Amino acid sequence: MASGFLCCLKYMMFLFNLIFWLCGCGLLGVGIWLAVSQGSFATFSPSFPSLSAANLVIAIGAIVMVTGFLGCLGAIKENKCLLLSFFIVLLIILLAELILLILFFTFSDKVSKNAKQDLKDGLSLYYSENNVGLKNAWNIIQAEWKCCGVTGFTDWHEALKEKVVPDRCCQEHYQDCGRNVTNEFWKRGCFEKVEDWLDDNKHLLGTIAMCILVVQLLGMAFSMTLFHQIHRTGKKYNA
Repeated sequence: MASGFLCCLKYMMFLFNLIFWLCGCGLLGVGIWLAVSQGSFATFSPSFPSLSAANLVIAIGAIVMVTGFLGCLGAIKENKCLLLSFFIVLLIILLAELILLILFFTFSDKVSKNAKQDLKDGLSLYYSENNVGLKNAWNIIQAEWKCCGVTGFTDWHEALKEKVVPDRCCQEHYQDCGRNVTNEFWKRGCFEKVEDWLDDNKHLLGTIAMCILVVQLLGMAFSMTLFHQIHRTGKKYNA
């Protein structure tokens, strides 16, 4: 009976982590694709030039892959050391998420203020030759979200030291429309648009967060249960 339960639990955890590992592979692939693309998803922040979408996805994908690999190998080999490592990694990730969440909500006003200022500082790099990715990123978000600047189109005036805005700020888009001050520009800033989107989708985002939490807790529960079952049956991993 115990042997059957152990076998069932082992393969359940293996499949669980195999899916986890495949998701990590997918994320890593997407991140690499973004990194080698034409910089359309570059960072908006000059203070954190490495904090781009590509680098974030690559980092998350790598962590998920390593974690999934530990779980898969630990389960199939019935290796207590790997299972414990898997549990500890998941625990560290969970604690880090909770700490970041608490800090974010505790200092949300300060985070928002600093983020706005940092984004505004980055606007001055819009026309620089070595920041094509930033330019593409602003063009994409302003065109798709129908917004202009961080808090409004005047942010561009301050950043570029002249009364011009990117063409994607124009409600009626055409080449060099941003240099015509009589044109109608999108009035709302992109930061406000993003805040509205987050507020409108808070239930969806909360559901996704809960699903991630459940997956992490299940992984920890599976690993510890299998760890104790292996310990009770006296099985040891032979290298």
